Amino acid sequence: MATVTGAHADRVGLVRDLLSAKGRREQNRFTFEGPTLLAEALRSEIVVEELYVRESVLETNETVRRLDAEGMPVFVADERTMHKISDLETPTGLVAVAARRERSLADILKAPLSLVLADLNDPGNAGTLLRSAEAFGAAGVVFGTLGVDPYHPKVVRGAMGAIFRLGVAVADPIAFRKAAAEQGAEVSGLDGRGLDIRASAWGERVSLVVGHERRGLGPWQEACKRSVAIPMEHVSESLNAAVAGSIALYEIAAVKRVSGA
Repeated sequence: MATVTGAHADRVGLVRDLLSAKGRREQNRFTFEGPTLLAEALRSEIVVEELYVRESVLETNETVRRLDAEGMPVFVADERTMHKISDLETPTGLVAVAARRERSLADILKAPLSLVLADLNDPGNAGTLLRSAEAFGAAGVVFGTLGVDPYHPKVVRGAMGAIFRLGVAVADPIAFRKAAAEQGAEVSGLDGRGLDIRASAWGERVSLVVGHERRGLGPWQEACKRSVAIPMEHVSESLNAAVAGSIALYEIAAVKRVSGA
């Protein structure tokens, strides 16, 4: 049965700490909000550890009522408590807690296609790229250690469930370069000065590196075997990381599908 909890409860303080990267690392947990992401998590067989809901959500959401009846820890929280554990100005009234899921670099890089976010800081861009990675067949995504945390609430929200299904790893350029060499992954960096991506051939294992929104590939350039570029008719400004990365993933996936690589 659902239990009422208040803003000062110890468990609420722990969940609030999950709004920070430090708290997520220390507890090895993260939060996500809303009925849509809850449904995506359950569909992806993510184990939800706890649910915090407004009373109105418990009364009207069939999924929450079912989970409560099945014995999942469900806590009814007032508006003040929901604001304390939500990163949204207007909380959805449903906050779920689950364990972080990280894979090894070897597991991700031995797949036919993987994506690397080279210290991207914008969580919106990262979330969009996770969705594109899943849509175009990438098995996993590597986040740079100096970039946004994979389980930042805005990344999770922007990924719209993709983070529940993709392999995720965190690495620096040196560790990534070593793992890519060991797995025989062909690493290509997305760079406006690179070769036309439409004329590029792709091998059995490909890893695409998308650079920082302003600084580009930076130290990750050393890990790239080559640079590829998206040709544009009018080069007034470069595409942002999410758009460029998504186009490149589509192009690579299309060529690999035709060639059977």
